[in-house]
Amino acid sequence: MSNQPSLIKDPYKNTVFKTQKELDDFVKCCDPDTGYLYFMDNFFMIQHPTKGAMHFHPWDYQKRLIETYHNFRYSIALMPRQSGKSTAAAGYLLWYAMFIPDSTILIAAHKFTGAQEIMQRVRFAYENCPDHIKAGVTTYNKGNIDFENGSRIVSATTTATTGRGMSITLMYLDEFSYVRPSIASEFWTSITPTLATGGKAIITSTPNSDEDQFALIWKMANKTEDDFGNTTELGTNGFKAFSAHWSEQPGRDDKWAAQLRAQLGDDRFNREINCQFLIADETLINPNTLFTLSGIEPITRMGQVRWFKKPEKGNIYVAALDPSLGTGGDPSAIQVFEANTTTQVAEWKHNKTDIPSQIKLLAEITKYIAECTNEPNNVYYSLENNSIGEASLVSLNEYGESNIQGTFISEAGKKRKGFNTSNKAKLAACAKFKTLLESKKMTIQSRSLISELKVFVAKAGSYGAKAGDHDDLTMATLLIVRMMQQLSEYHGDLETQIRDHDEFVAPFPFFAVLN
Repeated sequence: MSNQPSLIKDPYKNTVFKTQKELDDFVKCCDPDTGYLYFMDNFFMIQHPTKGAMHFHPWDYQKRLIETYHNFRYSIALMPRQSGKSTAAAGYLLWYAMFIPDSTILIAAHKFTGAQEIMQRVRFAYENCPDHIKAGVTTYNKGNIDFENGSRIVSATTTATTGRGMSITLMYLDEFSYVRPSIASEFWTSITPTLATGGKAIITSTPNSDEDQFALIWKMANKTEDDFGNTTELGTNGFKAFSAHWSEQPGRDDKWAAQLRAQLGDDRFNREINCQFLIADETLINPNTLFTLSGIEPITRMGQVRWFKKPEKGNIYVAALDPSLGTGGDPSAIQVFEANTTTQVAEWKHNKTDIPSQIKLLAEITKYIAECTNEPNNVYYSLENNSIGEASLVSLNEYGESNIQGTFISEAGKKRKGFNTSNKAKLAACAKFKTLLESKKMTIQSRSLISELKVFVAKAGSYGAKAGDHDDLTMATLLIVRMMQQLSEYHGDLETQIRDHDEFVAPFPFFAVLN
């Protein structure tokens, strides 16, 4: 008799464990907290395109990906092509169906062939499981598998009505960014109430457009800042975002990337391997620069103010307020930079803080800097005086500049206090900011600011946030740039730091042509 396991295990039959190890293996696979990793590392088989059938031993980034699938109710993964995201999902879904009874698992892909490909991976892995691990099945075909424990896996093409009426325990959407936008939007609207009853969702894709449903979910998953400025683990939509760089996969180095880039071209490489969304609108900051920005966690918080670096003696500090009414609409924002190194030090943003409280907070920030450095003369602050800014100036006058440590600076040549952001002044500040950031002369620490820069685009002869997004942190940063430009006339080290050119470049010689 052959020792090879049968392809299909008949349902409702007792499992005979021939050795203690077989029993131990089964028990380890049953563990609801760690069983999925044990199963995938020991019993999940894949069909390699050149090596044939082989055990799947997840790499480190794949383990993190699978752990994200398991540990979060909603997860979304932005991954490079051929990084094993679908294979990892297939293994996890098979474990879930066999070891979590009464589960309904839906696999949906942008094409019928895509859904069938994932289902084939599930079937291949199931058929190659040893009998003491695999569950018995009652229905087994290309489109669905029903298990004896009441669980089932169903595959389908993503349409506007896919999954409607199903009681879904776990939904897996593969390459969701490639579903036609109108269908994806209708599908998501239709399926969301089903998930709200307790279902679990896993979404994976390489990027396609920056305006499709996948991109929308991804962006919201990365907005991890609550109304009080605190960073949360989940995005505002309840999703956990996951991404991995192509270099995390063994065998992929700079030489590999250079060869593939030559084959695919820059645009396709950046989209499918570097996972850059195709930006339909023109961002102020070059997409390649945006891709390199990552930000850091704050080292401390003072209320809602996030500090990325403690102020130090000998440096020059500038703090800028972009005010708002504080009624729950547009947020107000404060940026703080170390001017002589053009490094972001702190920031604050909130949409329900009234104008007097905004002025008071600005005063608290400058006081803290002065106390840390014992150099109040090296602290400068200002605010935008457009429209709402007028009310801020009134509040500032009532608070009293003498009660604020530091020096209030205003736009040169103007009688009105603060800085007026005309379209001309805004474009000039945008140009300088772009130069500083893209030449790596400016250091941005805030992930929230980086998120804003990715939607700060050309519009109506200027720049601003895309519809539905905000640019308050960005506008406060532009005010910082204008303040530093003005201060550079009095501080030589600032002028050196923010000038466009590091050294004098001699002009081309003029050659006269003599007849």
